[in-house]
Amino acid sequence: MAKKRTEKTPRIPKAHGVIEGAGEVAEQRITETLRKNYMPYAMSVILSRAIPEIDGFKPSHRKLLYTMYKMGLLGSARTKSANIVGQTMKLNPHGDAAIYDTMVRLSRGYEALLHPYVDSKGNFGKYYSRDMAWAASRYTEARLDTICQELFRDIDKDTVDFVDNYDNTMKEPTLLPATFPSVLVNANTGIAVGMASSICPFNLSEVCQTTIGLMRDPDFDISSTLLAPDFPGGGQVVYDAAAISEIYRTGRGGIKVRSRYSYDKSANCVDITQIPPTTTVEAIVEKVVDLAKQGKVKEIADIRDETGLDGLKITIDLKRGTDPDKLMQKLFRLTTLEDTFSCNFNVLISGVPQVLGVRELLNAWTDFRVDCVRRRTTYDLDRKREKLHLLRGLEAILLDIDKAVEIVRNTEEESEVVPNLMIGFGIDEQQAEYVAEIRLRHLNREYILKRTEEIEQLEKDIAGLQAILDSKSKIKSIIIRELQDVAKKYGQPRRTMLLYADELEEDQEEEETPDYPVHLFLTRDGYFKKITPQSLRMSGEQKLKEGDEITQQVESGNNTDLLFFTNKCQVYKTKASEFPDTKASVLGEFIPARLGMDEDESVLSMVVTKDYGGYMLFAFENGKAAKVELSAYATKTNRRKLLGAYSDKSPAAAILQLPEDCEVLFQSANRKLLVHTGAIPSKTTRNTQGVAVIMPKKNQKLESVSLYAEGSLDNPNRYRKNIPSPGAI
Repeated sequence: MAKKRTEKTPRIPKAHGVIEGAGEVAEQRITETLRKNYMPYAMSVILSRAIPEIDGFKPSHRKLLYTMYKMGLLGSARTKSANIVGQTMKLNPHGDAAIYDTMVRLSRGYEALLHPYVDSKGNFGKYYSRDMAWAASRYTEARLDTICQELFRDIDKDTVDFVDNYDNTMKEPTLLPATFPSVLVNANTGIAVGMASSICPFNLSEVCQTTIGLMRDPDFDISSTLLAPDFPGGGQVVYDAAAISEIYRTGRGGIKVRSRYSYDKSANCVDITQIPPTTTVEAIVEKVVDLAKQGKVKEIADIRDETGLDGLKITIDLKRGTDPDKLMQKLFRLTTLEDTFSCNFNVLISGVPQVLGVRELLNAWTDFRVDCVRRRTTYDLDRKREKLHLLRGLEAILLDIDKAVEIVRNTEEESEVVPNLMIGFGIDEQQAEYVAEIRLRHLNREYILKRTEEIEQLEKDIAGLQAILDSKSKIKSIIIRELQDVAKKYGQPRRTMLLYADELEEDQEEEETPDYPVHLFLTRDGYFKKITPQSLRMSGEQKLKEGDEITQQVESGNNTDLLFFTNKCQVYKTKASEFPDTKASVLGEFIPARLGMDEDESVLSMVVTKDYGGYMLFAFENGKAAKVELSAYATKTNRRKLLGAYSDKSPAAAILQLPEDCEVLFQSANRKLLVHTGAIPSKTTRNTQGVAVIMPKKNQKLESVSLYAEGSLDNPNRYRKNIPSPGAI
């Protein structure tokens, strides 16, 4: 809450241009402020900006495409993009740059969609390049692609609702009556407030077949026709049946996408021609160069971006004797040449954001499309009934055209013509108006007979349309026929190959890390060194930062895991092999910076292990100690940071690694206690508070804990007591 002003604010006398009460501080609850000011913004972003609707479009997409449709750009010549952007601003009150960016992403030249909606000409950039900027809107041209015929079909037949634009000068559709499930055919991502949407693209033919299957059988097996996502950039989906099934069921999950490459034996190079949709050429090249500088990838002689008019291409020159397949397996692990596309099928259904599986999403689209076809049929039926009604009136004057002419001629006032015709032939006002408007040249029997011959056909058409409205199965048959036509006309072969995960197990085995003896050093200020025994023998004095000292020295191997416990109850995991061999004459690696630790976070202890055997002993200033199995810190995935590494109820006095139970010496200000760690129960929960071991006196704390060395105490039995104990002086 805002702080209430205590002193009395002097009142400013009312004068011209002075607002009464200006400058006063008013008390207002922050929850009320958020509800009034932030909630409308959040709802606007969710409903009117970031989340796509069941037709597959966000408002910005829909406004742009509808503007182009009204400009007559469907099936006509292209016009300047700047012209389109300017016209779109009548519906979309945003800057021209934002509108043009939207058009670029829908264009054929940008290559981000399986089925582009904008047929572009000029430089529209590429989705797979971060640095390849598109040309300004005054240089490029565009029109609607032919597939947009399926988006706007029968839009003028009341198939969807129309609303006023932002200044009430035009009408715009709330949805587009797409004849196919475009929501699943082209990728759509967006970040709203408190929620996001990320829909992966699927092959058009597969989506249409799946929708038809679901309409015919609600229990249809989706996976039999909808194999996997199909990305516009190609690549390879690492097919995991369980993961795909989970995405289809819940609308959430991740799909691994791998790049495609070929090996040129004559030039001894690898050409990468397709990459995942979540990365860019520049990001891949930068990462590979960084890995080469760190010495993690030594098989590469050169890497360059050869993307040009022929499309994407990254060329990697190999050193002599390099196995290209093994190198690529390594790069798949270490770079975004293999990446995960995260799915979150969040769609607005009747103004409510919902995360739906594929089955529910296609059922929702079917309901939407059924409504479109019903409204279209009703529209056609009403028009034909109106025409039939008028022709019935024309038929009534067929037998006596002369009488109609006579009535018109003998009526003195024009306003009485229609009533007199109504009386003379027994027709209603609408029919009489139609008859009265017939031109003089059409007052012949031939014209009237030709028109009235349509009555029989209209009656058949009306009966057919009414039958459609009365039968949901006939409406579904129409939708199925339209889906089949779309699949036949616009269907394309899959661009993304399927790579079955169970076939990759052998390829994905990690390359063995060379193992050799090393000495590991950690200083109090957090500097780390890895020195080989030979280098250590030839070195002189250790170089340290002024005031720093070595707190841990461990003889181990290069192929070991390192755990760095910090003062913020966190542990950072890495491997000794990831650090370069160094010399005693350098300061070493600063661990907080190398591992990306939080601000003001420092290293308390380093643990070296290969098999995660033994225990960790955490002693706290309040006299408690926790013994945790080291295996509790082993993870199956390569997680680099674990939260809740130990209890935060009291500051840590010491962190010790115990290969097995042994005696440990606890020391407070003036007391000592010798404890066998077997008396402390072992826990698998990392953040356990432990048990009381030594009981410090008032205003005192546990100061240190160390492994007991035989002979370091004159009378060790004096300090051996049952815990908890205050210890001995």
